[in-house]
Amino acid sequence: MPTQAERSEATRGRLVSTARRLFAEQGFAATSTEEILGEAGVSRGALYHHFASKTDLFRAAFEAVEDDLTAQILAAAAGSGATDPLGILGLGFDAFLDQCVRPEVQRIVMLDGPTVLGWDAWHELDERYAFGTIKTVLTLAAEQDRIPEAAVEPLSHLLVGAVMQAGMVVARADDPQQAKTAMSETFARLIAGL
Repeated sequence: MPTQAERSEATRGRLVSTARRLFAEQGFAATSTEEILGEAGVSRGALYHHFASKTDLFRAAFEAVEDDLTAQILAAAAGSGATDPLGILGLGFDAFLDQCVRPEVQRIVMLDGPTVLGWDAWHELDERYAFGTIKTVLTLAAEQDRIPEAAVEPLSHLLVGAVMQAGMVVARADDPQQAKTAMSETFARLIAGL
């Protein structure tokens, strides 16, 4: 028989996965708390035991999507067998843009995230996920004398901004594939200039 902690974690997981699916399909504003509760099969009390508000639940769904997004990007870069850090940046960038057309990344991370969470919180979360990864790759490039060590920190910030803006362009484009191609080609030229 599951413990209380296990039942509680299962309830939280159902709430997050249900909200994640509904937010991706319908958006934050069009998804009601009642709909989430009904589809998750939990009570309002259970929701508020785990989350202070619908926005708090959205943040948990956002972080779950970011966790998966980061894992997909790292898997694509690692699976390529590439060893050149700047080449790895390009592979990671392309993998990120591929993910930006997925409905949950598009809607939750790119479209609703900045509005629902507020720009500061959205930016802080985005930096938590993207900045460390980019900085690690640039540190490796500095260790190989590909870029100056002093450039790692500022360049990491600049590239996070470029990556997120490119993701927004792809997520909002009428033709996401065409936008992805244009962004990928331009990012490759940018990285080649380093």
